[in-house]
This record gives sequence, structure tokens and C-alpha cells, in this order.
Amino acid sequence: MCGIVGYVGNKQAYPILIKGLQRLEYRGYDSAGIAILNGVLNVYKRKGKVSELESFVKSKDVDGRIGIAHTRWATHGEPTDENAHPHSSQSKDLSIIHNGIIENYDVLRNELINRGYEFHSDTDTEVLIYLIEDIKKNEKVDLGEAIRIALNQVVGAYAIVVISKDEPDRLIAAKKGSPLVIGIGDDDFYIASDATPIVEYTKNVVYLDDEEVAYIQKGEKLKIKTIKNKDKTPYVTKLEMNLSQLEKGGFEHFMLKEIYEQPRSIRDSLRGRLNADKGIVSLGGIIDYEQKMVNANRIIIIACGTSWHAGLVGEYLFEDLARTPVEVEYASEFRYRNPVIYEDDIVIAISQSGETADTLAAIELAKSKGATIIGICNVVGSSIARATDAGSYTHAGPEIGVASTKAFTAQVTILCLMALRIAQLKGTLSKSRFRQILYELESIPEKVEKTLQVSKKVIEISEQYQNVRNFLYLGRGYNFPVALEGALKLKEISYIHAEGYPAAEMKHGPIALIDEEMPVVFIAPNRGIYEKVISNIQEVKARKGKVIAIVTEGDESVRKLADHVIEIPETEELLVPLLATIPLQKLSYHIAVMRGCNVDQPRNLAKSVTVE
Repeated sequence: MCGIVGYVGNKQAYPILIKGLQRLEYRGYDSAGIAILNGVLNVYKRKGKVSELESFVKSKDVDGRIGIAHTRWATHGEPTDENAHPHSSQSKDLSIIHNGIIENYDVLRNELINRGYEFHSDTDTEVLIYLIEDIKKNEKVDLGEAIRIALNQVVGAYAIVVISKDEPDRLIAAKKGSPLVIGIGDDDFYIASDATPIVEYTKNVVYLDDEEVAYIQKGEKLKIKTIKNKDKTPYVTKLEMNLSQLEKGGFEHFMLKEIYEQPRSIRDSLRGRLNADKGIVSLGGIIDYEQKMVNANRIIIIACGTSWHAGLVGEYLFEDLARTPVEVEYASEFRYRNPVIYEDDIVIAISQSGETADTLAAIELAKSKGATIIGICNVVGSSIARATDAGSYTHAGPEIGVASTKAFTAQVTILCLMALRIAQLKGTLSKSRFRQILYELESIPEKVEKTLQVSKKVIEISEQYQNVRNFLYLGRGYNFPVALEGALKLKEISYIHAEGYPAAEMKHGPIALIDEEMPVVFIAPNRGIYEKVISNIQEVKARKGKVIAIVTEGDESVRKLADHVIEIPETEELLVPLLATIPLQKLSYHIAVMRGCNVDQPRNLAKSVTVE
């Protein structure tokens, strides 16, 4: 969840490190810090955003060609200058940056206190660097060996980079459960928690696997060992990311840019996988496992947050089209109970980043029971992509805004393709119905473009409701997950309390909340059980609630009842989530902006949840 950057080479380190922190600020922004070595190991850190660190170091010595930097999302200890990274050893000869949680830090800390060490922060990270120095001194080993030994003693997750005053051309990095990638330049190395700070300098990267330690020495080849001291051969891959994808491109916020990128991200997720004229759906990443999916008695979808909402849409898709029973599980709950998993189960793991800690743990649990794991993620080379048996990338491109937008619609697109392919193989759809859905899915990017034109109406609604304290989102069938996702977006970035509910469940509790102060958002296209939704709207109006309705173009029945109507193009019921979610994203965005909220970096949230 924190951002890690490291550099060693012939260039000045500071500009590379600070730009890297700016690119990674979406991963954590409670505090930021930097350590640069040039004879002296200078460590500067500040509570707050990267800009505050920049201001602080303006008059400081930042000369040096090797350094590490960090932007923090607090786990152990409040956001303070003292708790910010990098953390130094007691001698100040070593500094570390760390993403993750050392679960047995308290035991280690007490042991080190008994040996005479004094701690200056509330973090688990400071314990780790003290432990490394203690081993280095008492075992009389070099830094790399001390780190390897120390990591055999810690319990938890980590991605770390360590710098030493005594080794001016060397960085040591290691990971377990948190992502770390190493960029290989012509005469230098770049380290980061994801590829966004690296792509500007090199396309050649190595993704560390769990319990691997990287020895990064200027002028030498990259060396990797496991923490059990086994040599590993670095596997170099090419980044597909472009630098332009990491810029705002004239938009005020990354979130707004990513909302408007959805026609392209959906189109890219379909490209090469769908040909309606020929009646072809082909997902190369799962082709060797299609028959297992056909024969599966059950599919289990595991995910967190927005990806879980996409999984709920997936449940409707697989059961509707392929007639396969589906269970959708929160990965954080699934991993800690004793779920019934059979060897013929298919587990679909969904994650934008491919690094979600709970989802990774749930994957390992399912693998231990013999299930087949299919991944859906957005980041090539990510931990989930490597941990699964097969899978499909969403091709949404980098998503920088913390509140997920284009990742959701791309995930739903892939789930739709998967369900259609399995339905085709099982023969659960007629050929004519199959072709009909393919043609409609092929037209979705253009319909998303049209849906994006609702800005004026959404802004008017946002102005009217920007200061309310509560929202209710209601939908039925395929649109119940859309209601959940719409509510999540609003609460994430505007801090307005919002709930998503199945519309029919409103009278089993939430109806007690409805009065003239309560705006209620209905996802009410003229598909599915349309008349039932109209009845639910009438129930809200009878209690003086304010109704905002997402309707199909030309709808007059709902228009007569609702206070506000936002139109979307007509489409198949199963594809409505790809359109209906767009105005809800824009509604949350505009309300948040009007309330003066930090849209791209909402409080207490981080983009990639790599710790529990």
C-alpha cells in the first residue's frame, strides 16, 4: 500500500526518486521520505504529501547517485515525521523503506530492547532495520547476508529496500506478499513497488517473487537469491505501459480521465477476443482450462471492494448464460474460515492491481485444496497473474485514481466474455441468441461514449445534493451490483454515507430512512423486472424521497415519477452494468469536487491493498 522507489547508477538520484514518489503517491500519502548516499547517508522525511517533502529538502544536500524513497500509508503508528520512512538503524549507517506488516515485530522489538536498543518510532519497520544491523554486527556478515538471515526470523509481509553507508554502490531489496519490481537500465537500476516510476527510464524489468532477495550493484549484473540461500536466475520481461498513460492528459483529475477512458479500455479488453460476424469468443489465457470450466460443478469468485462488485455481476452472467452455479466471496472472509472447496471447483480471482493481499491468500488456500485458479487482473507480471493457473488481463491500462472506475467495467467485460465462451462450449445458448449478445457487446464502447455525454445533467444533480448526509442506491437483478458500486464510489471520494441495496429489500429495513432529505438513486432500465422497480419508485415517492433514476433512452414511465432522470442507451439486460455505472461514477466525482474533496487520493484509502 506504500510506495517504494530506489535508484543506483550514474545519474543524480534525487530527481528520479522524487518523480517516482509523485507517480506512486496514489499508493500512500500520509508521509514521505528520502535517503541519499554520498559519503554521508542523508535522510529527510516529512508527514504529509510528497510536495511537503519537496519543500523541506529545497535547502538540503541531495547530491548522490544512489538512494531510496518512500510514500507511506500508515499501518503501525500514526502519520508523523518520526514514523515516516526511511527508518535508520541505531548507528545511522543503514536505512530501510518497507511496504507490508511484520506481524511478530513486538516480540522482536522487546528482544532488541533487552539488548540495549532504543526505538524512536511506533513502526514495525524500525524493528526490522535494527534486527538487520544487530545480525550484521554480531554474526559478522555482510549486509546482504544479514538481511537474508533477518528475513528468516520475521513473520508477515514485506517489500524492502536497504541502503548502507559502507556500500556506496549497492542496494539490497527483498519481497514477500508485497510487490517489488526492478528496472534494468544501460548502466543503472531502478526499484519500485510498481512499474509506474520505472517506465520513463527502461522497459526491461524483473518482478521479484516471494522470499527472494535482490543484490543490486552498480556495474554488475542483477543477482537474486531466496531467503534460504538458493540462487535464482532473474527473468527479464518487457513493460507494456506507456508514459502518456501516467499523465492526466489535460483532465483535472486522474479519476475523471479514467472515467473517460472507458470506451477505449473496454474496446481494448475485447480486442482480439471477440468477433461477432464470425461468432467467435476466444480468450487465449484460459484456452487450456476451458474444458475444466465447462465441467465444473461450481465457480467461486473471490475479490475485494470494487472487484467484488464486478464478481457479483459475474455471478449473474455465468448462471444466466452458462448455467453454472456461482458463489461470490469476499477474499478477506474466505481466507479465514474453513470453506468447502473441491478439486473440480473453478476459483476466479479478480484484482485490479494483481497484488491484493487477501485475494492472494485466498488463492493459496484454494490451491492447497486442489481447485483450479483463474485470474482476472490489470497488471502484467503481478503476483496474482503469477500465482494463478491461467487467466485474462483486462488491458484497462494503468489506473491511478484510488477509486476504481475503468477497472470495474473492464473486469465485467472479461467476465462476460468468459461466461459467453463457456456457454458456447456447453451449448446453453442458441446460436442466434449467442450472436445477438456478441453484436451487442461489440457495440458497447460506442454506447459508453454516448453515455459519457450526460455531464450537464449529472452536474445539475450534483449541485442540488452535494451537501446531503446520506444516499440510497437501489437496483434489481444485474443492477443490484451496480447499486453497490455506485454507493461505494460516493462514500469513497465524497465521504457521504451511502448504501446499495436490492430494490425489493428496501421495504425490509431501509425504507425507514426515507424522507424528503433522502436522495434515492434507482438503476431502472426498461429491461428485466422493470414494473417491479417502478413500484419501488412509487414507494419512495409516497414517503417524499427524492428519486434520481438511471433509465433507458426515451423512457416516459419513470420520468413521470422521478425528480431527476439520466438516460443511457438501450442494451441487453446483462450489459446494462457497463452503461449504468458510468453516470454513477460521474455523480460521485462531481459531488466530491464540489465538496472540495481530494478525488484522486481520498482520505484513509490506498490504491493497492497489499497488507491485511
